[in-house]
Amino acid sequence: MTDDQGRIVLGEDTVSELADRIEGSVFAPDDAGYVAAIAGFNLRSQQRPCLVVAAATAADVQAAVGFAAARDIPVGVMATGHQPFPASDGFLLITTGAMRTVQIDAERAVARVGAGAVWSDVVEPAQAAGLAPLNGSSPLVGVVGFTLGGGLSPFLGRSFGWAADHVVAIEVVTPDGELRRVSAQVEPELFWGLRGGRSNFGVVTELEIGLFPVTSFYGGGIFFPAENVEAVLRAFPEVVRDAPDAFTCSVALLNFPPVPEIPELLRGRFLAHVRVTHLGSDEEAEKLIAPLRAIGEGVLDTVGRHPYGAFALVHTDPADPFPYEDQGTLLAELPAEALDSLVESARAAADGPVTVLEIRHLGGALSYRPAGASPVAARDAVFNVWGATVGPPEVVDAGMAMLGGMIDRLSPWSTGLAYTNFAGRDDRAENLFTAGDLERLRVLKRHYDPRNLFRVNNHNVAPE
Repeated sequence: MTDDQGRIVLGEDTVSELADRIEGSVFAPDDAGYVAAIAGFNLRSQQRPCLVVAAATAADVQAAVGFAAARDIPVGVMATGHQPFPASDGFLLITTGAMRTVQIDAERAVARVGAGAVWSDVVEPAQAAGLAPLNGSSPLVGVVGFTLGGGLSPFLGRSFGWAADHVVAIEVVTPDGELRRVSAQVEPELFWGLRGGRSNFGVVTELEIGLFPVTSFYGGGIFFPAENVEAVLRAFPEVVRDAPDAFTCSVALLNFPPVPEIPELLRGRFLAHVRVTHLGSDEEAEKLIAPLRAIGEGVLDTVGRHPYGAFALVHTDPADPFPYEDQGTLLAELPAEALDSLVESARAAADGPVTVLEIRHLGGALSYRPAGASPVAARDAVFNVWGATVGPPEVVDAGMAMLGGMIDRLSPWSTGLAYTNFAGRDDRAENLFTAGDLERLRVLKRHYDPRNLFRVNNHNVAPE
């Protein structure tokens, strides 16, 4: 039922009936624990669901979806809540953070991963078997959201491709409440759409993902001072131009706030952070980054031989939740004019509210289109440019205005699309998929979710 403002109101008896069927927890807006249950990593995200189901099992997810479908309540899903989505209310939120099971099948080189698992849950047991997943830069990001958004690994991606292309099987609860196990052989069209379309077609409860025989890398990060930022940006294209697929490099321009949580060496400074990973020899890696070494000494340098389990030291992503907005674009090329635009943006960022501006090299195996390739629209891109602003509302708003101008100036070299996992709060499905893939996804949506029940906390693929 709804109130005078059209908001969904659920009676206590109705909620209790659902709670009795759930092994996890159910929270209404007035319940203790509701605020904690809806909080994601991005503290700027605002959501006000009419009910939260903190699922502990796939059966919990089925019960929650069936409950919502019977009452025509929209459904959203959240594991870690890193990516921002438009503010929403009056929906049923299913959180999967409690579903963190991980099983490693060393013989098949496959990990079976629960919906709430984060990358640190997978890397450690995989390494014990001499294997590594196609993980992201942060150990705290959810495996399912990352992978079903394409999965750009800054460590193994250029060598092995997109994580979405290496999904073996998916367990998913579709809008009809059915728990399905799909693969390239079983319901292959749904399997295709989930590996890019995320929660548009249901709630994924488990993934089977491919693993690779990698136990160490040569790499790390070099922080260059402000006076070297332009030189670093000029050297970057030279470093990556003919680099082997085993080599990955990115540059992030960082405005560190003057707060005690930041190491004193970096605190309050504008720096260029070069991130490097190489799966080949130490000697080859040093030859590849020689143009960067020639610029001068870094403020901090962690480049060396590391066990794969130390992957987090390369990007040094933050561990604590904070409020931020981000935006990105894909570049088909980086000619001199585009590089000049980035240098101009770097000069503006040095004294401005943009917290980070990153350019990441793609290519290599990321450009491949294997049989049954997932709908990842970044295969034709050579670079991804992404930025974010952190802080109170007025700082974030100013930073996003500046960042938007920086990205707009790169439009002559853009593919016209953004990479899903680096998309902004207001990006739509049209900004993330090719026209052909989007139409195919809409056909799939009409088949599995014609009422568009799953339209919250995703880049919605509308059935029309």
